[in-house]
Amino acid sequence: MTLDELVTQLRAAYGRQLSSVVLYGSAAGGEHVPRKSDFNVLVLLEVIEHGTLAAASAVANAWRDAGNPPPMTMTAVEWRRSADVFPMEYADILARHRILHGTAPFEGIVVSREHLRLQLEQQVMGKLLQLRQGALLAGTDGKRQLELMSASFSTIMVLFRALVRLAGQQPVGDNASVIQQAATVAGLDAALFSRIALHHRGHSPIRPDEAGTLLSRYLAGVEQLDAYLDTFTTQEGPL
Repeated sequence: MTLDELVTQLRAAYGRQLSSVVLYGSAAGGEHVPRKSDFNVLVLLEVIEHGTLAAASAVANAWRDAGNPPPMTMTAVEWRRSADVFPMEYADILARHRILHGTAPFEGIVVSREHLRLQLEQQVMGKLLQLRQGALLAGTDGKRQLELMSASFSTIMVLFRALVRLAGQQPVGDNASVIQQAATVAGLDAALFSRIALHHRGHSPIRPDEAGTLLSRYLAGVEQLDAYLDTFTTQEGPL
């Protein structure tokens, strides 16, 4: 299913309730990796009544079968009042988006720096715990270690973009540039994350016999990021 087909089917399912359809994330920012990245779509409805979601179930399942997460579906009112709950997601949507249907729903949306810090610290610790669990299960299996790093890398880049914004900067350019920015902010090993980025994109595959050492360094880098955020103090106000 293409983006155009998705929008056509959403319009048929929701009718006049459909307010906006917005593509966001890596695909909107030019960092989409075929067969590895997915297309993230925000769908805003005027109201969500009983049976509304059921009407679009076939569309969502077809979109998922094409390798994408189901559209993030909210009412326009929920969207306007939730920037404090999902500041990382809102900041990224504001920065990297493409309107597929309707009007841009961004007027009056403000992301708080303190809200961003709190969510970022929580998400980094959560990802660290998941990586440790994955490392436990992978053991010394180089193939599974590689899969763990590659599967987590898109999320790491989301965290890096949030870190750069928290530091008062704007993420610039592609993932390679954002890695350099994040590494400068938190003192991370840019070469390590750049190596995994190349592997993730399929440009320079990592050998299974290299995976164990790189995974150890990868975990150490996320631990370092968590420690940095634990001592980070923010100034109040919007980004």
